[in-house]
Amino acid sequence: MASTRKCLTMLFVLSQLAAAALSGKPTNATTQINSNSVLVALLDSHYTELAELVEKALLLQTLEEAVSNHNITIFAPRNEALERELDPEFKRFLLEPRNLQSLQTLLLHHIVPSRLGQSEWPEKSTRHDTLSAEPIHLSNLDSMKLAGNAEVVRVDDVFRPDGIIHGISRLLIPKSVQQDFNNRRSLRAISAVKPEGAPEVDPRTNRLKKPAPPVPAGSSPVLPIYYAMAPGPSLAPAPAPGPGGPRHHFDGESQVKDFIHTLLHYGGYNEMADILVNLTNLATEMGKLVSEGYVLTVLAPNDEAMAKLTADQLAEPGAPERIMYYHIVPEYQTEESMYNAVRRFGKIRYDTLHVPHKVVAQEADGSVKFGDDEETAYLFDPDIYTDGRISVQGIDGVLFPASEKTEITKTVDHVQVTPKSRRGKLVEVACQVLGTFGQDSRFTTCH
Repeated sequence: MASTRKCLTMLFVLSQLAAAALSGKPTNATTQINSNSVLVALLDSHYTELAELVEKALLLQTLEEAVSNHNITIFAPRNEALERELDPEFKRFLLEPRNLQSLQTLLLHHIVPSRLGQSEWPEKSTRHDTLSAEPIHLSNLDSMKLAGNAEVVRVDDVFRPDGIIHGISRLLIPKSVQQDFNNRRSLRAISAVKPEGAPEVDPRTNRLKKPAPPVPAGSSPVLPIYYAMAPGPSLAPAPAPGPGGPRHHFDGESQVKDFIHTLLHYGGYNEMADILVNLTNLATEMGKLVSEGYVLTVLAPNDEAMAKLTADQLAEPGAPERIMYYHIVPEYQTEESMYNAVRRFGKIRYDTLHVPHKVVAQEADGSVKFGDDEETAYLFDPDIYTDGRISVQGIDGVLFPASEKTEITKTVDHVQVTPKSRRGKLVEVACQVLGTFGQDSRFTTCH
């Protein structure tokens, strides 16, 4: 630290010598500045931060001329006020090269071109000119001396023949500098605002997006369900009002837990529950969607249908998710509503969460048949679970989009795979599912 101060002192003295040489003044350092000067005292005191700002502001020659003409009084903020207590954004503003004039004005505002020691301190509030264009007010408040709005914490801290340094608690900011800072900050804030009104393109349809109409809090979502699906943030409105949560909103997590338990109690759908909970994060995703007001219909293949899937079909990256998404319809449908629709219109195409694939439903043998190729599935166990938000309909086959059936057939033709049954794990799957959502005391076989 001592070596740093000595280096700064030498730089200070050399700058004075260079300035004197350029101005044609005598180059005798003792006539310009000496070690007993109040300016040198700034480098060896509690105010080295202020001395560095003076050097960065290129004010050394200006202050040397002021000292040579008359005594000065410096109101110097202590190092702590400039290191830790100064607003970082304001400090960055001062140190930007384009704001050099503001930094010079601020520093010169701390210097009075006359000697004002403790004995000369005014009893009443008085105005004193500074080396800047704005004056400073000195006053007394009870037993406390004030320079502007800063408390003088070290009166006559440095006493030299050519000046006095008073230590103050904070930086004095002239109105002109504050105004420059506010203007600069306002311009930066304006430039950071994104332009409004620019057309947005829907990445799924490549068409211009239309702004969603405003909806009151608690209304059902007006945006497509795909915007609320993971991994991106949800854009849905507030949760739809319902009986589940503490604020009478639907509790999607509890509802998904209920329908998983219902599948296990109903029997014959343990493989479906296993995939929802253990092979994918669909249980959590469905709970989030339902909590945000969306409705879902799950076409649940039974265990016999799931047993026909090979391990390789499920081991392919993303395969379990794609299979399950194709069996989830973003509508609330019951057996009655689907049967009435297919009887009236013949074939119905339902959207699925496996975008952009749709599942086809039609009437067959007094029931609803899904799929339009050789691989079809019938509505086998209707209305296993219906709570107004989630509907679970049991089917007797696994459905695949037409484009994926071809790929599966090619894979089976080229690779001889012995189908591996995933049945016979009723107790194990039940325990895994219940362990995920919290153990149910009614299942004693898990202990």
